[in-house]
Amino acid sequence: MNPTARLGLIGLTIALSACSVLEGEKIDYKSASKGSSLEVPPDLKQLSRETRYAVPGGVVSANALQAGQAAQPSGTEAAPKGLGDVRIERNGNQRWLVINRPADKLWEPVREFWLENGFTLATDQANIGIMETDWAENRAKIPQDFIRSTLGKVLDSLYSTGERDKFRTRMERNTEGGTEIYVSHRGMVEVYNSSTKESTAWQPRPADPELETEFLRRMMVKLGVSQEQAKAVAASSAPRPPVARAASVSGIPVVQIDEGFDRAWRRVGLALDRTGFTVEDRDRNQGLYFVRYVEPKDDQKERGFFGKLFGSDKAVPPLKYRIVVRSQGEATTVSVLNATGAPESSATAERIVRVLVDDLK
Repeated sequence: MNPTARLGLIGLTIALSACSVLEGEKIDYKSASKGSSLEVPPDLKQLSRETRYAVPGGVVSANALQAGQAAQPSGTEAAPKGLGDVRIERNGNQRWLVINRPADKLWEPVREFWLENGFTLATDQANIGIMETDWAENRAKIPQDFIRSTLGKVLDSLYSTGERDKFRTRMERNTEGGTEIYVSHRGMVEVYNSSTKESTAWQPRPADPELETEFLRRMMVKLGVSQEQAKAVAASSAPRPPVARAASVSGIPVVQIDEGFDRAWRRVGLALDRTGFTVEDRDRNQGLYFVRYVEPKDDQKERGFFGKLFGSDKAVPPLKYRIVVRSQGEATTVSVLNATGAPESSATAERIVRVLVDDLK
C-alpha cells in the first residue's frame, strides 16, 4: 500500500472512532498524578489545619461542631440503603444528595467512590467535611483509533484530551440528623497562548453541571440505589432558581438573591466550590463561609488563572475573607467581610461579588 493510501486509511479510522465516542460518550478518569503531574500551585493548596478545627471524636462537619451535635456511636447501624434513604434535591442546574445517615457513616463509602472512579484525593479532611480529587483526565474522550488500540497500552501517555477535571465533595449535617452531599466541578483546558501556536497554557473552563449530576447519580448507586432509580431521579428537572444580582448597600458590594436562607446558603456554597475558593470552614448558624482568595495579577489575566502552573512567577499570597449570608424572609444578601469580620468595600470584594453573581446566574 502506498504512503498516501495508508495515511487516508488512518485518517478514516480516526474519524470513525471519533464519531463512536461522540455517540456514546463514557466516563473513564485517570488521575494526572499517576503520570506527568499537573500540580496545583502553592497558593491553591489547603493550609495546615488550624487548632480550632481539631475536633475530638471525628466530627466530619464544622457545621455539626457549631451546632453542638455529637457523632453517633460507632456501633450504630446505618439506615437502610434504599431510595427512601437517599434522595436528590435540585434547584435549577444545582443538585445535591440528602441521605438519612450520619456523616461519619458516609465518609468512607464516598471516599472509596472517588478512588474506584480513577481519582486520587488531593484533600481528605473529614474534620471539616471536604474532600477534593486531584486533576484528572477523562480518557474516554480520546478517540479509539487503530494506532491507539494497537499501541495505546505502551504509549498511552502520548495521548491526551487537552482537558483536566477535579471534583470537590462537601458534606453537611442537616437538622434531621442526616447528611447533605454536594459535588462541584472545576475544569481546565489546554489552549495555544499565541497566534503562532508554538506553546500552550492551561486555562479554566466553565463548570459542568451535567458532570456534577452524573457523579451524584453514580454516588447514589454506590450508596445503595439501583441504576434505574438513580437515572430516573437524576434526570428530572426543577424550575429555574431566582436570579442573583450585584448591588451596593451603603457603599458595600453585595449579592442579592430573591429566596430564603436555606436555598441561598446551598447555592453560595456550590458557587464558592465551583469557582475555586478554598473553603477552610463554615458556620451555618451564623451564615458564614471562611475562605481564602488569591487576587490575580495583571500579567496572569492573559494567561488565565491556572497559567502559572507552568510559569515561574512568585506565588501571590492568599487573603482570608468571610462570606456572610443574611436572610430576611425570602430575601437574602451575600457580602464580603475581611479576616477580622469587618465589612469589605475594596476592589477585591467587588471582584468576589462579580465571581459569585456570574456563577449564581
